[in-house]
Amino acid sequence: MRKISFWLFIFAFTASLARGQDAATQQLIDEINGRIQNLTEMQATQGRKIADLEKQISDLSDKLNQPAANNSASADDLKKLAEQVRDLAKKQQDDNDLIVKELEKLGKGGGISTTSHKPATVSTENPTPTAGGPQKGYYYTIQEKDTLIAIAKAYSTELKIKLTADQIVAANPGLNPKSLIVGKKIFIPGPSAK
Repeated sequence: MRKISFWLFIFAFTASLARGQDAATQQLIDEINGRIQNLTEMQATQGRKIADLEKQISDLSDKLNQPAANNSASADDLKKLAEQVRDLAKKQQDDNDLIVKELEKLGKGGGISTTSHKPATVSTENPTPTAGGPQKGYYYTIQEKDTLIAIAKAYSTELKIKLTADQIVAANPGLNPKSLIVGKKIFIPGPSAK
């Protein structure tokens, strides 16, 4: 009887181990099947992408193999283009003339005072750099809606000198180009002495 119970015990133990292994094996099989399914879907997606790329390559190849359209311009086209360029250049010149006239009006009407056109020697009392001694230049009273670029352009046009907004800022320490104070006098550097 002992032998039978021993064999029954071994059989029951082996059966429980087999069932545990079957469950673990089944779980492992299910996991592998899920991974295979994911890989199959990814392969199908890659296949579609490859097919799309092949189609794009084919389309581009067809475009390259087509005879080129007439990309050259005719003499009439060039004449029309030249005429348009001349028209634009004339309009630009007219605009420049209008700007100069407006600046001259500003100069006569108080935008640039007549005293500011006379060279002035800057003394050390004025808010201008004195590292190299007195400078020649002009005083200008800031008007409403003035910008340093417009002021520099007006002086450049009027006096036929090369003047930039940066030069005005350098000649007026503490001047904030973004918030000019109406009525404040600033120093406009004149042409360099040679």
